Amino acid sequence: MPKSANYLALERQWELLRILPDRAPGCTCRELVSRLEGIGYGVTKRTVERDLSQLESQFGIRCNDASKPYGWHWLPGQKESFGDVDLADAVSLSVAEGVLMQMLPPSMLRVLAPKFEQAREKLKSMSGHPIARLGEKVRYIPASLPFESPHISQPILETIEHSLVSEKQIEVQYAPLNQKPKNLKLHPLCLLQRGNVSYLLATTFDYSEKLLYAIHRFESVEVLDQKATIPEDFSIEGYLASGGMEFGSGKMITLRVRLSDTLATYLAETPLNREQKLQHKDGSYQLSARVHDSWQLQFWILSQGDGIQVLAPKSLRSRISKELSKASRQYA
Repeated sequence: MPKSANYLALERQWELLRILPDRAPGCTCRELVSRLEGIGYGVTKRTVERDLSQLESQFGIRCNDASKPYGWHWLPGQKESFGDVDLADAVSLSVAEGVLMQMLPPSMLRVLAPKFEQAREKLKSMSGHPIARLGEKVRYIPASLPFESPHISQPILETIEHSLVSEKQIEVQYAPLNQKPKNLKLHPLCLLQRGNVSYLLATTFDYSEKLLYAIHRFESVEVLDQKATIPEDFSIEGYLASGGMEFGSGKMITLRVRLSDTLATYLAETPLNREQKLQHKDGSYQLSARVHDSWQLQFWILSQGDGIQVLAPKSLRSRISKELSKASRQYA
């Protein structure tokens, strides 16, 4: 028999296990044939009977032969351990695991561990199927250096999550970078993941300004009885649209830059935004785009070296010029 037929048989048997009910009296073979046909598997009653006979020795399924017509079903508690991940989901989860392992701290990955394990078991059981092997041929490579995620205390993260769900204030001891720990009272708004660093967005004491606090810098967290004050107009989408996670004031500027041919080609393929304008002018490529004036923008410009020259606004051009001059003196 051709291998492709074996692959189809494996996939069909897995789907058969998925559609089996989790209690007696179960489904008859004729009912199972009908259900399989409904999802694209044309099989005979005899094929289903043979599949069930083979699967009974490997999985917790049984035939209810107390009365006719006989029905097949899972034994109590067995279907839950079998999981509900199909082949396509398993491949997607295996690829996603590789991505998230490089982005999320271990404390957050633990929540997803059961699903990843189900995916691995599914791919293992169908290792001969061509689709199951797709996960071996897909890898995620970060665009930046592969930094390690900072350590996050699991109890502290769980306490913060509890405060978000209950919408309660928290009293914390927080250690800003290169500073002594501070005692703060925070009103939690949301958790945000930027690269491999997790942040809590919150207001502090009775102030309305929204500030970011790196989760790994919390030394202690206690949930208080008082309700957190959450601005009526607050939304995560609105905060992100304002450029908050770019570490800036949210001010919009019209950026005009001169680009090298290589960087112009790159930005033509992966633009800063949909409204950017790129044209060849005065012997070089020039780009204009509305962007947030932020630390992230400045960091990106500096990372392009001599491939970019800021033309406007003048304030940004001046800041970049000063940073490059300081950097040049380091190598003088």
